[in-house]
Amino acid sequence: MNLSNNTILLTGGASGIGLALAARFLQAGSQVIVCGRRADKLAEAQQQYPALITHVCDLANAADRVELIRWATATFPALNVLVNNAGVQNRIQLADDAEEWDVRRQELVINVEAPMHLATLAIPHLRQQPQSYIINVTSGLSFAPAAFAPIYSATKAALHSFTLSLRHQLAPTGIAVLEIVPPAVDTDLGGPGLHTFGVPVDDFADSVMARLAAGEQEVGYGTSEAARLASRAELDERFRQMNNH
Repeated sequence: MNLSNNTILLTGGASGIGLALAARFLQAGSQVIVCGRRADKLAEAQQQYPALITHVCDLANAADRVELIRWATATFPALNVLVNNAGVQNRIQLADDAEEWDVRRQELVINVEAPMHLATLAIPHLRQQPQSYIINVTSGLSFAPAAFAPIYSATKAALHSFTLSLRHQLAPTGIAVLEIVPPAVDTDLGGPGLHTFGVPVDDFADSVMARLAAGEQEVGYGTSEAARLASRAELDERFRQMNNH
């Protein structure tokens, strides 16, 4: 992937992995639009990187997703990259508080429904560009789930599966479909302080960008690289070790 001279729409770009990727695309010479729910967080990101373009959008709302793509493609006709990065993770016990389904459903909507919807909405515009990409951010938990985050793990497995099918279907259109597979990264995903054991976000982002630039379609890092390449027996052992608490 050529990291420069792109116009990129990146969801969930106000912090964490999203902001790290946005910063590196900016540094490579691309224009980057980031969207998120919170205007204050977007303003903080723009203060840190003044070249960022920000847009408030609630990806849980289908009408907002439609409007996001309409606005982005109308305002930035050269838009040629969609990065589906936004995600939420909740640590839950499925046997407890079953009545809280509306809260749990948000993981399905943000992590699966939104990227699938945005990808399909963006395809007509992206196929008109000379070089275009859809990049989905999944997880090492796509391959061996963490039982403490059962819905999150399932959503990332679904997005990985969707990415494979999307890549196959879009091959004749010229739209390249790429996948970033993070391990646990030291961000606030799931809540502040929960991922301090994760790898440094800058190390992860530097590695990912270098490998995308080298032309790789599916990129992991550390434990997630091992997971995406593992055999079924290795994944079963990984699941056992990860969840043996």
